[in-house]
Amino acid sequence: MTQVLKKYRNQLILAILVLLVIAVFWQMSNHEFLVYDDNLYVTDNRYVQSGFSKESIVWAFTTNHPHFWMPLTWLTLMLDFELFGLNAGGYHITNLLFHIFNTLLLFFVLQKMTGAFWRSLFVAALFALHPLHVESVAWVTERKDVLSTFFWMLVMYSYVMYVERPVWSRYCFILLFFILGLLSKPMLVTLPFVLLLLDYWPLQRLQMGKLKNETDLKNKKSGRTSHAGSFPLSLIWEKLPLFAIAALLIIINFIAQRSSLAVVPFENLSLNARLANALVSYSKYIGKMIWPLNLSVFYPHTGDALPMWQAIFSGILLLCFSLVAIRLLKRLPFLAVGWFWYLGTLVPVIGITQVGAQAMADRFTYVPLIGLFIMVAWGVQHIFKNWRHQREVLSFSAAAAIIFFTACSWIQVQHWKNSITLFQHSVNVTENNFLGHYNLAIGLKNRERTEEAISHFKEALKIDSNYADAHKNLGRLMAQKGDFNEAISYFQNALKINPNDAKAHKDLGVILGQRGNLEESVYHLEEAIRIRPDYADAHVNLGVALNRLGRSEEAVEHYYKALKIDPDDANTHFNLGVALARIGSLDKAVFHFKEVLAINPDDIDARDNLGTLLKIMEGGSR
Repeated sequence: MTQVLKKYRNQLILAILVLLVIAVFWQMSNHEFLVYDDNLYVTDNRYVQSGFSKESIVWAFTTNHPHFWMPLTWLTLMLDFELFGLNAGGYHITNLLFHIFNTLLLFFVLQKMTGAFWRSLFVAALFALHPLHVESVAWVTERKDVLSTFFWMLVMYSYVMYVERPVWSRYCFILLFFILGLLSKPMLVTLPFVLLLLDYWPLQRLQMGKLKNETDLKNKKSGRTSHAGSFPLSLIWEKLPLFAIAALLIIINFIAQRSSLAVVPFENLSLNARLANALVSYSKYIGKMIWPLNLSVFYPHTGDALPMWQAIFSGILLLCFSLVAIRLLKRLPFLAVGWFWYLGTLVPVIGITQVGAQAMADRFTYVPLIGLFIMVAWGVQHIFKNWRHQREVLSFSAAAAIIFFTACSWIQVQHWKNSITLFQHSVNVTENNFLGHYNLAIGLKNRERTEEAISHFKEALKIDSNYADAHKNLGRLMAQKGDFNEAISYFQNALKINPNDAKAHKDLGVILGQRGNLEESVYHLEEAIRIRPDYADAHVNLGVALNRLGRSEEAVEHYYKALKIDPDDANTHFNLGVALARIGSLDKAVFHFKEVLAINPDDIDARDNLGTLLKIMEGGSR
């Protein structure tokens, strides 16, 4: 038995790591979709819910919805819908599987490059169990994160294989996985730079400015070789195809983000504010890596209100770390590689090109923290390398760190159970979190906890009075309560902020119609259609208002337009039947009442109207 355990020790240790990851994250199988972006990705996305139809596949490769071009991510979500429907647990388990694959691949890549089993295992365990990585795994929307990282790891593994035997057939795998990763999320644009870092250490592909041969690669111990000279041009030329593909994807996604209005313009957020926030965020991520408490799904951006001393202090700190890493480059190359891995891979999401309203996000650290983990694993071992109690101290310290992070991750995963638990925690651990209050209110509204929802919508408006969506939702809730004057006021505020909000125009038009202000109702419903011509609900409600004004022929036109957009809407067929009967088109009216009953056989009003029309027509035929 002892011999068997010794023989399969490494496999057994990896299996224990996998089981530990499953133990922490399996609770996600009972988690729900969130009101924050999961609706855009799954629950309100008709293309994802079409599965692998021709239309949905074409859409996946042509859309920039919501902010990125990521066709492969869409295809995996469509596959999940084919397998699980709208059972959120299935989507979460898929994310977990990718996270496990990423953990194992990271271990295999590091172990293959360095030959250091325990240090590679420690880095993989930190990656797998650090609470900063919970967001990437526990959020269905972040499928793009775990999926793109899966291909990132495959690129690194393929690259190590290529370095051992640099032939074109192996390079093709690097290109293939790199492209697939970019089709999942543009975060991989920094990967070619990471490969250059790995060339220096631990692959040690240069010595006195020349490429090392295969024997050197296999026989030299990690971190013990003097690194002299500069990067050979051949190492850069070798990666030109990767740089070219990355540049193309940067352009595509920048255009996509600009067209979707996701990029915050400089007039709304100054360059100084972006640079200051970037410097502070670099430091805060390090702090949260060490002490990962009070993590939030959303950290509000403070804009120009960020104290300048924080930015200056963070800038000096980062500069000092960088200078030390460069100073020790030859003697301790892993410090520079890990440090510049961290700095470089965060560049696309550090906020210089600001996408969204967040100052920082835990999910942005999914790949970058690997660099810091490498620094810790190899750096601590170097510090204690000549101490006779090295093994005991390092073993105890590593175990304690893993236990601590595992416990924190277990708790953090629990916060992601549903929208209420997640955003209640978010507003508890942050200040001025308008988005947290807003999404908490949405979650409460969906549970019909109306008064609590109203309270949090109002809290969101206290923080940001120009939050149009909060005004709209308060308008809807006030209308449900019968407070139409206040509802109208909230919708008017929303339209002052965004005059081209079709939904706000439609909702305001409906309320005005209910109040008998039909002319105003028609104006706002027509505005909704002008902004969004395919807005079926606006066409239907405009038809209702026109019908009440006696303009039944115009109403009929809009009902037909609504049916062209949504031919199976029973309410539209019913209203069209009423309007047609009013203008004397009884045969057509009968047809549409029959359509109502075909869709909903229990519709008593449609059955009564149909019976009345048939009697009239029968009497007329006599």
